[in-house]
Amino acid sequence: MSPRTMTEPAFLVLTALVDEPRHGYGIVQEVERLSGGRVELKIGTLYGVLDRLAADELVALDREEAERGRLRRYYRLTEPGARALEAEAVRLAGNVEAARTRLSARHAGGMA
Repeated sequence: MSPRTMTEPAFLVLTALVDEPRHGYGIVQEVERLSGGRVELKIGTLYGVLDRLAADELVALDREEAERGRLRRYYRLTEPGARALEAEAVRLAGNVEAARTRLSARHAGGMA
């Protein structure tokens, strides 16, 4: 991915695609599940995220299937996408650790 910071929706979409290709609605459902219902992607937002991820070659079209007269596009995580997701997970974990360390020091120092 380019040097810009990965957005939470992009992070969650990539995470949703780790185990299997999914179509748009399946991605929306998986993101909602992964976030404990906190993130509810609208379809327009999802396709904007997918377009950016595809442009960065982090996801790719896996296949298209017709279902009830509608075309479903399935997306899959690419190897560069898996590497970008891993790097972002490491970055986020480092941020969490830094915050926890500082909070522990604050509590140990008796600050309220």
